[in-house]
Amino acid sequence: MQASSKPILVIGGGVAGMTAAVEAAEVGFHVLLVEQEPSLGGRVTRAHRYFPKMCPPTCGFEINVRRIRQNPRIQVHTLATVEEISGTAGAFKARIRIRPRYVTGSHSLDDAALAQLTSERDDDFNEGMSKTKAVYLPHDMAYPPLHVVDREALSDGDAEALSTLCPPGSVDLDMAEEEIEVEVGAVIVATGWRPYDATRLENLGFGRCENVITNVMMERLAAPGGPTGGKIVRPSDGQAALNVAFVQCAGSRDENHLPYCSAVCCMASLKQARYLREENPDAQATLFYIDIRTIGREESFYYDLLEDDHVSFVKGKVAQVDEVADGKDLSVDVEDTLNGETLHGTFDLVVLATGIVPNTADVKIPYELTYDEYGFVDGSTNVEGIYAAGCAKRPCDVSRTTKDSTAAALKAIQCLQGGE
Repeated sequence: MQASSKPILVIGGGVAGMTAAVEAAEVGFHVLLVEQEPSLGGRVTRAHRYFPKMCPPTCGFEINVRRIRQNPRIQVHTLATVEEISGTAGAFKARIRIRPRYVTGSHSLDDAALAQLTSERDDDFNEGMSKTKAVYLPHDMAYPPLHVVDREALSDGDAEALSTLCPPGSVDLDMAEEEIEVEVGAVIVATGWRPYDATRLENLGFGRCENVITNVMMERLAAPGGPTGGKIVRPSDGQAALNVAFVQCAGSRDENHLPYCSAVCCMASLKQARYLREENPDAQATLFYIDIRTIGREESFYYDLLEDDHVSFVKGKVAQVDEVADGKDLSVDVEDTLNGETLHGTFDLVVLATGIVPNTADVKIPYELTYDEYGFVDGSTNVEGIYAAGCAKRPCDVSRTTKDSTAAALKAIQCLQGGE
């Protein structure tokens, strides 16, 4: 690395940002890794398993955390957002706002003691399907491994109780917001994605029917650290889900919602059908699809499920989901396009495969960049020194994200080295 090289700013601490950061740092460059959530990992840490190997996210996440912890060239800022970027390649300036955690890290906090608090918050890690205390550890794999205080949720009584429940100096409710300004040579945009808002799909029943959930919620139901301890159950009564409909392209490839394919939803639903079958050998999964889109070696993942008598595939776009009048079961109306029949099936759980929406569709990077019509950062942006990676650039899975992020790190290095 040239002695005069400025750090690389990586915006986003999910799998894309973590990968770009470690790849750049391990060849000698300093990196500022900025993440708006209290911990690194992004959406990947919410998954139960990766496809196609069906291994838990701890596999890759723990390796990257270890690489970050061991590399002094990486400086991590969580609860942080980039408010402004100015300048040009090799000489950018960035203003970063860091929100208070209210936990100093001087001592570990005891979850058993914190259980005495009465104020709670929705657990966003579990997609709002459970609660945490107002002082909470984001999740079991959280890095940094620090609790955080939800100041808005914390009651006055609990604020007073913290002085006796926590070691002295471990919680500082007067901690203030901080702003820093840094000079960086290149920027990698790795701001990730969010699922499409399923409440906009009125015909598919999300928010109207209690037992209609999304694919990201299904990941948390299946995860051992999820709201049900890994049991796939109906939200309405906690009973095991034995007859589950997976609705593909829920809002995707639809001019009224997301006109594009998100590339990963088919594989995600195939994976989740496996969750269901592994947990209960008597459970039945039905996948309603427009096309099954798998790539390369992932084809075998699909073909294996075709051999399962408890998994059915129906080619047709679901038109309507409603609750059956005499209970919480769900009726699903769909036209089977292969035989021309209209089907009216009854299920105890419906899982909507909602698509990928880039976070930059809502919050733009504070620099003049180009975006496509869906809000993804143009990967071939004409701004030298700023490069997009992962789902900030286009929908992609974990494997393709890591490759893409490595490429972005290389481009940033080449920019700082003057193209050498």
